[in-house]
Amino acid sequence: MAETPLRVLVLAPTPFFADRGCHVRILEEARAAMAQGAQLRLVTYHIGRDIPGIPTDRIPRIPWYRKLGAGPSWHKPYLDLLLLWKAWRVAKTFKPHLIHAHLHEGAFFGAILKRILGIPMLFDCQGSLTGEITDHGFVKEGSLLQRFFAGLESWINNSSDFIVTSATPTVELLVSDGVPRERLAPLIDGVDTSVFAPKTKEDIRRRLGLPTDRPVVSYLGLLNSYQGVDLLLQAAADLKTQGARIHFLVMGFPEERYIEMACDLGIEDIVTFTGRVPYDEAPLYLCAGDLAVSPKISLTEANGKLFNYMACGLATVAFDTPVNREILGEAGYYAKLGDVASLSGAIGRVAGDRELREELGHLGRERAIREHSWEARGKALVAIYKSLSHGDTENF
Repeated sequence: MAETPLRVLVLAPTPFFADRGCHVRILEEARAAMAQGAQLRLVTYHIGRDIPGIPTDRIPRIPWYRKLGAGPSWHKPYLDLLLLWKAWRVAKTFKPHLIHAHLHEGAFFGAILKRILGIPMLFDCQGSLTGEITDHGFVKEGSLLQRFFAGLESWINNSSDFIVTSATPTVELLVSDGVPRERLAPLIDGVDTSVFAPKTKEDIRRRLGLPTDRPVVSYLGLLNSYQGVDLLLQAAADLKTQGARIHFLVMGFPEERYIEMACDLGIEDIVTFTGRVPYDEAPLYLCAGDLAVSPKISLTEANGKLFNYMACGLATVAFDTPVNREILGEAGYYAKLGDVASLSGAIGRVAGDRELREELGHLGRERAIREHSWEARGKALVAIYKSLSHGDTENF
């Protein structure tokens, strides 16, 4: 008799899909799990783009909430209550074997829903909740509100039946916070190396009006200080002052503040902003560059853009953090965390050495193919699903 397919209710408390990192992980995990035979229903916010092939259910329309970017919002509590209600309605007919909850909000409401449904919950943790809201300036370091969120985060972690993390260092962070190691496993991001692959530069450079007489540095991701975009533009200004002939291709949203910042720094002539880039066009846009940069400043959160950079064969500059080292290994060129002078020096070094760029790009592409395929991640994820549904996670 054929084995009954696993039915998984996916909670995504975010405006899925919105062409940004967290959403890419949700999407690619869903695709990878479905390729291994799992059946999924994804419950998400009212806004975002439907993705063909991903069964998606949305909360009722809230006309005044249109935020697609990352970061906390005081609107989220009532949106997440609507998500809980919608997920319960979907579960009545879908009859899931388990819940896969993304982000801390998803795991909070998943912890409630799992008790109602009597099924286990997998928490997909992409970093520290308290660290994120502090880094985003939502709460102040050491404040009463920060301590409240730290307590809430601990409750969420301990209410989950199993936790997968998007980076191995996050496992150690959770162990230090009291989560038993046997309920944790890293499941770092991956990349489809048949889609994200080196491509010719000429057509896309012509379309974007990029110069052809100097190296182009690509950045693709959300534009905010948490991702280090302020530091990137300051590094570009340093390089211009030093006389370096380098151009920067900054891709993502929201771009208005950074266009103004580039003008204030006097670098508008060496920076091209594209605005939002659809995920299915990201490989083409990335390959307009000669190297790529990720100045993200978090010590614990995943950095999914690095996988795409590597798969496209781009030499990559990033800050020296455990997460970035885990992903890039010897294929990365590292700058001191948060140091603008170090960042500009690293970009200038790689941009000015064609042989180094080619070597790092080749190493990155090989590493992406060898170690970071979504097929392997899908097999690991479905194995965890099966163990959870059978009440056995001792092997993880």
